[in-house]
Parts: sequence; structure tokens; C-alpha cells
Amino acid sequence: MKILHTADWHLGKRLEHVSRLDEQRAVLDEICQIADEESVDAVLLAGDLFDHPNPPIEAIELLYGTLRRLAAGGRRAVIGIAGNHDAPDRIAAPDPLARASGILLAGYPAAETRPIDLETGLKTLRSGEGWIEIKLPDHEAPLRILLTPYANSLRLRKALNPEDSSEEVARLLTEHWAEAASACCDEKGVNILMAHLLMMAPGGEMPEESEDERTILTPGGLQEILTDTLPSAIDYVALGHLHRPQSIDTNVVYSGSPLSYSMSEAGQLKSVVILDAAPGNIQVKRVALKAGRPLARMRFDDIDDAVLWLENNPEA
Repeated sequence: MKILHTADWHLGKRLEHVSRLDEQRAVLDEICQIADEESVDAVLLAGDLFDHPNPPIEAIELLYGTLRRLAAGGRRAVIGIAGNHDAPDRIAAPDPLARASGILLAGYPAAETRPIDLETGLKTLRSGEGWIEIKLPDHEAPLRILLTPYANSLRLRKALNPEDSSEEVARLLTEHWAEAASACCDEKGVNILMAHLLMMAPGGEMPEESEDERTILTPGGLQEILTDTLPSAIDYVALGHLHRPQSIDTNVVYSGSPLSYSMSEAGQLKSVVILDAAPGNIQVKRVALKAGRPLARMRFDDIDDAVLWLENNPEA
């Protein structure tokens, strides 16, 4: 099966006074084209669908229209989770209509998705708190996904263990993932964990966050999670939150945002991730995105040089 991993669309986001909506339309159109050209069977959207809990109507319309295109009339599974910029209830709200098209949206940790069974052959085989097993059209091996939308410490404890008053959120996540993997994962399927959080390798450096994303570790936020907490049965970890495309460990991957959203991202090359997946064997490649205006940070010793550069780079 082929799977497209993307994240951090931040629909409705502006750069100072500049609207990015036209750029967002263009890059989401490009992602839809990539999904078709690569004959993708499923799309994973790892959080921060919107830039604000109360997004403008244009952003909402763009999201729903794009998800519908990606779902391709129920022939392709589309699974999305809430990020730290999203309101969980808003992400989960269109569920009854979305499921009819093969779109599954999770707003809260440990939420159990409701079943789907479409004429295309796309259907839910099993589900539990924070995980789902899907039958994709034309594929015998099932796709299992552990879903971990963003949650602050309080919300995460409430969802996973209301009686636990400790601050050991990483332990709660580790136990939750282990239980979910034990319930749904084996060597006969493709096993993926999708999460919106800050993850790092043990002993590694803290991953670099963009200027707009330095909120996830604030009081009440979620501390960094180490890769050694991941269940051994997981074949690939589809992450959202960091805007720079990067791999934290083998098959532990941030797809990155589709556009550069702050000046700290100037010059970054954006992409989506394509997985060619079979049970126990996942090949990963990046496909570059070309849409969107470039961001540049320039320094000049002379005003005339600055004006000349601006005249020669009107799209930047």
C-alpha cells in the first residue's frame, strides 16, 4: 500500500499582514495531485490543520474541500488528528459527514473512532481507544494506526488515566501506546503511530522548533517524548508539530509544514512523505513541494542594493 504523510497545514495563517490563503490553496492542490500521481491508498494528516482554534470560514471551506478531494469518493482513507493549534471539538465535529467519504478525524487522545463500511471496499475492521484497523480497497493486509492528537498534560491524564495525578505524562503515553499496540498490531499488517507532539531520540539534541511553534512545552503543555517509549511493533511514526522536514530516528519522521510559515523557516525546502508499505517493510521517500512564495532573510550594506534585490524578487 502507498501512504502519504503530511502535517501542519495551518490553514488561515498569515505572515504579519500578508494572507497566505492563495498559497495554501495552491500547495494543497499540489498535494492532491501528488496523491493521485503516486496512487496513494491512504493519507495521514498529523495535526495543526488550522492555525487558530476559531479559523476563518475560508480556511474551513479549504480544509473540507481538500479532504474530500483526497478521499477520492471513498476509495482512499484519510485520517487526521488535532494539533496544538486546533480546537479538538472543531476537528471532530464533521465526523458523521466525513466518515461517509472515508475521512476519519480524531480530536482527543484515546477517542474511539466510529466504524465505516463503504461500497468502495474501504472499511473499519476493528477499533479501540486511540487506535483503528482499516481495510483498504485492493489490499489484503490491514492498516493499523495509533492516533495521538495533541493534548496538554491535564487533558492527557484525564483521557488516559483520570485517577493518576502524577506529572509523568511520558509514562502514561508509553503505557497507552503499549496497550493499543498489543490490541491491534502484529506482523500481518502495516502498523503506524500518528502523533502531534515533540519527540526526540534518547541522548539526542532537542529538535529545532520554528518561532511560531514554541508553545508546546509551556506550563500545562506536553513535555518532549523519547523514541524509546515507542512500541516495537510500530513500523513508522508519522509526526506533526515541527515545521522543518526531518527524521528523528529510523522511520520516526516529521513531514514538516507544506509552506514556510515564519521567517525562521526562510529557505527551507518543503515536502510530503510517501510510504511504500507492506507488513514489516516500509520504504520512505520525500516528494518536494513547489507551490508557495519563498521566504528570504537578507542583509544589505547599501539601500540601493536592497531596492534592487526587491525589484528582482517580487514574489518573495
